[in-house]
Amino acid sequence: MLSGYPVQNILFLDIETVPQQPGFHLLPEDWKGLWETKAGMLLKNREGETAETIYERAGIYAEFGKIICISCGVMQGTENNRKLVLKSFFGDDEAQVLRAFCDMLIKWNPSPGRAGSNESKYLCAHNGKEFDFPYICRRLIINRLPIPVLLNMAGKKPWEVNHLDTMELWKFGDYKSYTSLNLLAHSLGIPTPKDDIDGSMVCKVYYEEKNLERIVTYCQKDVITLAQIFLRFSGEMGLKNEAIEIKKG
Repeated sequence: MLSGYPVQNILFLDIETVPQQPGFHLLPEDWKGLWETKAGMLLKNREGETAETIYERAGIYAEFGKIICISCGVMQGTENNRKLVLKSFFGDDEAQVLRAFCDMLIKWNPSPGRAGSNESKYLCAHNGKEFDFPYICRRLIINRLPIPVLLNMAGKKPWEVNHLDTMELWKFGDYKSYTSLNLLAHSLGIPTPKDDIDGSMVCKVYYEEKNLERIVTYCQKDVITLAQIFLRFSGEMGLKNEAIEIKKG
């Protein structure tokens, strides 16, 4: 079982991203050219597809996408009385979403010398080291915003980076395959979060349905599942529905 990481010192998170524009045709000409170059590498062995038809995939690349939701969860209480408190930062203004998230992160993980800074804090996401963490950092730089200490890897040794990744933990050193959050949850007998939409539908729900609240709910479900998986890795009992609190505003 996983040990050494006090769950109350872990911030579980998930992000949702979309392309910068609802469609390829709305991109400025210079950005069309840049996406066509990027798409050229993605279109190998995909007959009938074009840079325009796969544009909805642009959201997974920080240069072509933007963050519309960051959902976070922290554990409170003891092992026999756990509670997961969730809060989401979301909106059409990415800079505002990022500022609010970073303000929260700085308060939760104070700089050295400030009250409460003596305990090690961690970030945890599924495939976070390959996607969530670097994506947030890249979008912070693009938006001319500072990177909080807990996200910033610059100048740190590998063991000084307090990033946890449930997909990496599940690999146990095996680097041959990708395991989705959905598959891992099913394998562990944890209720799947994919009971409404999945990642491939986020772009459509955002731009066509204009239903950001639906995306936020989906993102929060992923964080709940992430936390449940981590508890399972740690040998603890899972959380009941009544032990989950969603903070508004």
